[in-house]
Amino acid sequence: MKKLIPFLCVAAAVAFSLTACKKETETLQTASIEDYSPLVVGKYITYRLDSFVYTNFGVNSETRTYQVKHQVDAQITDNLGRPAYRIIRYIRKTASNPWVSDASFMAVNTGNGLEFTENNLRYIKLRTPVRDFYSWKGNSFIDTYSINSELKYMDDWDYVYDSVNVPLTIGNFTLDSTIKVDQRDEIIGFPELPGSYSEINYGVEKYAKGIGMVYRRFFHSEYQPPTPGQGGRFVDGSYGVTLTMIDHN
Repeated sequence: MKKLIPFLCVAAAVAFSLTACKKETETLQTASIEDYSPLVVGKYITYRLDSFVYTNFGVNSETRTYQVKHQVDAQITDNLGRPAYRIIRYIRKTASNPWVSDASFMAVNTGNGLEFTENNLRYIKLRTPVRDFYSWKGNSFIDTYSINSELKYMDDWDYVYDSVNVPLTIGNFTLDSTIKVDQRDEIIGFPELPGSYSEINYGVEKYAKGIGMVYRRFFHSEYQPPTPGQGGRFVDGSYGVTLTMIDHN
């Protein structure tokens, strides 16, 4: 009997391990890229767009508000021969104005990720497995290394899942299941001191199951302190964008 006890313990441990692995596998498979970013021709999401810009050569700032609609226009093929979707962006100042198309994007569900191309920049917006604290290099396709690159600040960003499968209220919408993707939260220098250099980089996106992206906030600023003959200013390329869903189909 004494010889049987260790065997039973080992067998029980193995069985428990296999059960735990099976449960974990089942959990990881419950959320797919398509769950949180469905791509269907005709689908649209309308957002309130708050665009934060610097004016007067980087001395002043203001927020400009619009409505934008992202509508899946057609299924196409990307330059790698993969199935992709073209998304048209429409913009208007208020609901009383007509929609005007002003940009197009491309989205590719690779099966284990969502690639989104905007202004010829390819981002990896989502990645499997969809679980808390899973991270990936979301900007790995972006040139941040060239000498003349204006996007060096986007180098080596770790996108991280936070608050997976949680309810969320966005405006008038109560959403049962959402995920949050933290992209960056970085402060360099001392922004509160106008006499010193500073840089701020921030990015976050939220996706709702069965809908897609329902919220986005991005902000980048680089401040150059005063020099003899020139006051302090924010350099070109400093800006912020907030998208908040106000309608969808």
